[in-house]
Amino acid sequence: MALPATAASRPVTVVELFTSQGCSSVPPANRNVMAVMKAPDVLPLSFSVTYWDHLGWKDTFGSEAFTLRQRDYEPSLGRDGPFTPQIVVNGAGDTVGNRLDPLRAMIDRAKPPAVVPIDIQANVVRIGRGMAPASGADVWLVRHKPGVQNVAIERGENAGTTLPVPNVVTDIRNAGRWLGVEMSFAAPPVEDGLRTAVLIQKPGGPILSAVTD
Repeated sequence: MALPATAASRPVTVVELFTSQGCSSVPPANRNVMAVMKAPDVLPLSFSVTYWDHLGWKDTFGSEAFTLRQRDYEPSLGRDGPFTPQIVVNGAGDTVGNRLDPLRAMIDRAKPPAVVPIDIQANVVRIGRGMAPASGADVWLVRHKPGVQNVAIERGENAGTTLPVPNVVTDIRNAGRWLGVEMSFAAPPVEDGLRTAVLIQKPGGPILSAVTD
């Protein structure tokens, strides 16, 4: 099925920042992601992880689901374990994130993945036909707050500073398995001020298609 091109959804290159308000190494990476977020075909998503909460400051955006998503990436990326700040581009490659030039180079080499047609209209998501992995692909529904959220850090390694966090992810949920055939589903109503992205992804690996509203 070739879905019509609409103003409601557009293909994007997905730039996932795994960050923590309690880690002193993350401020440069947050700023670097802010530097690339205005590109029209780039979707930065900040996932706040929880494994640095013991350093004295609990991340106000943190979620175990975000920590699990990062851990699921590490084997395919050749990493021994998760770290911050890590940036993953289209699920296929990563960089430490505190250097802007390598990040820009990764994004320049990448393109919005579009193996699978996806369309978002209001709260209805339609996915077309395509070549699926043998075991299918995960369909991820991501809700995020566009723009930059400034957080005053009171304790821990970043105490006394204000940390800007771009495109904060508030929720990610698996909406099913795409098997190469047409499918559609109704997404939960979106809260005011949030945006929706849909990712079709090989489990723990590359993103096959991604759109945002």
